[in-house]
Amino acid sequence: MEGRKPFDWKWAVRSNFSMMTVVGFWPSGDETYKLDFYTIYASVLLTLHLCHVFFQIVYFFSVLDDLQALTSTGVILLTEILILLKACSLAKNMGMVKQLMMTLNNDLFQPKTIQQIILVKPSLKFCNITYKMLGVMAFGTGFFWAIFPILDKSFKNYRLPFYAWYPYNTKTSPFYEITYVYQVFSTAFIALTNVCIDTLIASLNMYTGTQFDLLCDDLRNFYDPDEEGISKKLMTCIKHHKQILRFASNSNQFVDWIYFLQFF
Repeated sequence: MEGRKPFDWKWAVRSNFSMMTVVGFWPSGDETYKLDFYTIYASVLLTLHLCHVFFQIVYFFSVLDDLQALTSTGVILLTEILILLKACSLAKNMGMVKQLMMTLNNDLFQPKTIQQIILVKPSLKFCNITYKMLGVMAFGTGFFWAIFPILDKSFKNYRLPFYAWYPYNTKTSPFYEITYVYQVFSTAFIALTNVCIDTLIASLNMYTGTQFDLLCDDLRNFYDPDEEGISKKLMTCIKHHKQILRFASNSNQFVDWIYFLQFF
């Protein structure tokens, strides 16, 4: 592949990285968070998310004697707390994740032939399909949560999409409308954050798998009439294998805790 542009591993989920930038979880370039406008922007969005979850937690503890209210609030609240923890984990490990993405530009991780590009494209396309499916499901869930007080006409009684406690009366205008919009905005942010992080994790796993595919292809085409050439190819394959294992290990440092929370 000499003389060619480096293979773009992000092309299948490029829109996911763009969306991560929008929700505050992907600083530009190869940089991590630093004291600049983007970090302030990300902090504001995360604070709004924290407040949304906090108000629901306060409500949850205020209705401990009401089983119906607990069950209707508990599952949603636990899901939102999980997403918040995933977001904090990503922010904490941003430097590592950025380094992983930079590693993909390493010559060892690049497809060496057109056949190898064809070999990895199905995995990239599948990851893109997964991203779109997650996006559709998240949009549908968020949309119907946002409009169900309108559908069942409970908005006439100042019903909000989510049960929560606020330090003001939400059953008066304009506080009701402002709080309604705030909950919808927070829900959209939470849904987008969850889709972005899950897609990122799926992408990292996919990158590991495709690197093993490339390594196997190199081994299948190992023949070289020159003994020195064979030794050189073998050393390259060994280095590639070590780099893949290091990539997988670093990926797991980021995703292991998230996996634990996801299936807890």
